[in-house]
Amino acid sequence: MNPPALSLPDLRLPIRRLPETLISQIAAGEVVERPASVVKELLENALDAGARHIDVRLEGGGVRRVAVTDDGAGIEREELGMALARHATSKIASLQDLEAVESLGFRGEALAAIASVASVSITSRTARAEHAWCIDASSGQIDAEVGNPGTRVEVADLFLNTPARRKFLRSEATELGHCIAQIERIAASHPQVSFRVQHQGRTVLAAPQSSALERLRGLLPKGVEPALRPVEADAGTLALSGWVAAPTASRARADAQFFYVNGRSVRDRLLSHAARAAYADVLHGQAQPVYCLFLRIDPAQVDVNVHPTKTEVRFRDAPAVHRFVAAAVTRAIATGAGAAVATGAAGSTPFGGAPPAVGGFDGRFDGSSQTALRIAQPAAEYLRMMAPDAAPAADAAPESDSPPLGYAIAQLADIYVLAQNRAGLVLVDMHAAHERIVYERLKRALDAQQMPRQQLLIAHVFSADPIELAAFEEHGEALAQLGLDLSAAAPGQLAVRAVPLTLAQADAARLARDVLREMSKYGASRALTEHRDALLSTMACHGAVRAGRRLTMAEMNALLRDMESTDRADQCNHGRPTWVQLGLQDLDRLFLRGR
Repeated sequence: MNPPALSLPDLRLPIRRLPETLISQIAAGEVVERPASVVKELLENALDAGARHIDVRLEGGGVRRVAVTDDGAGIEREELGMALARHATSKIASLQDLEAVESLGFRGEALAAIASVASVSITSRTARAEHAWCIDASSGQIDAEVGNPGTRVEVADLFLNTPARRKFLRSEATELGHCIAQIERIAASHPQVSFRVQHQGRTVLAAPQSSALERLRGLLPKGVEPALRPVEADAGTLALSGWVAAPTASRARADAQFFYVNGRSVRDRLLSHAARAAYADVLHGQAQPVYCLFLRIDPAQVDVNVHPTKTEVRFRDAPAVHRFVAAAVTRAIATGAGAAVATGAAGSTPFGGAPPAVGGFDGRFDGSSQTALRIAQPAAEYLRMMAPDAAPAADAAPESDSPPLGYAIAQLADIYVLAQNRAGLVLVDMHAAHERIVYERLKRALDAQQMPRQQLLIAHVFSADPIELAAFEEHGEALAQLGLDLSAAAPGQLAVRAVPLTLAQADAARLARDVLREMSKYGASRALTEHRDALLSTMACHGAVRAGRRLTMAEMNALLRDMESTDRADQCNHGRPTWVQLGLQDLDRLFLRGR
């Protein structure tokens, strides 16, 4: 027996057209989130109009009032009413225009959306007009006004008629902070334009016309500038410029990462992932890199009509863009140690390209007697010992031609190498520095599939557990690629007969065990691809000189030269600095000289 049918109320409502006011308010919900959204849209309109000077006045954090004045082209009287209409714009007229748009704005929605949730007036004058004209958005009335060429848009009482939206706004100070941050983001990509921002009649930001780097100083955190490295890459339809900071200037939050596509500030996952990928070898954990990058791309190769706020983009060939950006940033940070030596508050002193190493440091100790604090031999004597042919030139070489990291003068606590260079005193963590050198050598050898081996005179035999034995039997070919020659010595025992040449001084048994564990954990394929860097980093740690080892002067100087010629040698494999510079000014401050 079927149950009786339930009687449900008729919930169906008739389909009808929404009122224009409601349509505009729905659109405003996508475009206008807070006062900073209003500021962004008005600034983009001013820049599209060719403005060279922009004045922003705020009250109540931008909630009570936002007024943006520019000296751009202005709007004709008969076009003022159209400027406030939905989907009305002078920037595109066809699908072809949309697919190749280069202006910051193009949707024709912003002013109409803002006018639906606030009081808006526009005062504008073109160069050929005798005077300005002002339109009130609520009434549509147009009156003559006094004004200079350009446009002034005033927005008052944001969300006054939509109290539900106003409840989501934060404190006045918070909203002001968002407004200033938005202005700084936009100003960073337009250094040829001056910006002035006033809040409650007080100037809170002044950015005169300047160079790109000078404009950037106000955008990045204090103290980062000495760590900035320029980025320049051009592939025809793609070009990347800007600055990236050395890994040692990383931050706990991603609050100093700025990316621009054709002058437009964007938050794009592909671009941020590409930049982060370039730092993968030098930043670990949750550390965030610092950068400000400008990507120029053929407008037809990027879709900016993805979201009403225009902060998201979509690339036609996303993999190519990702590779290009990652490679350009990698080159910028993959410099030998000492490429730029900090000299204190004045910033950094650029040195020429890192010289070729005149002797490789292999971590071996020659056993010569040394005291706890040793004074370096002159540079010429060092060069005669390591490269006799270079000695005559070294004798005559001026001090300005000395290597970036200088020459060793002592070893401290058998942990740190002390060196003197043109800027002052260099302190090197010898284990961290050598670990990076060994790591980079292993990477190059594995990439070239030419891992040189060192045959051991006496095989190192060790007891292996079942997991290690299984990995040995399953991944013999992968072990050979890594330069390891293992064989069964007895039941439950393995013998190491050869190791990578770079790791000739390592504990062969411990090295083999760690590699076997990695192979067992990930499998040979994944260990040599997605986990390759972690595996090689583990191997490099075995080959790096350990704290507590006393080095000769020749070994210390060879370590310095290798650091200068090794990519990413400013950081160890775990993202920590390998050396620091104490300039003469730093030392003077320590001893209160000049006071």
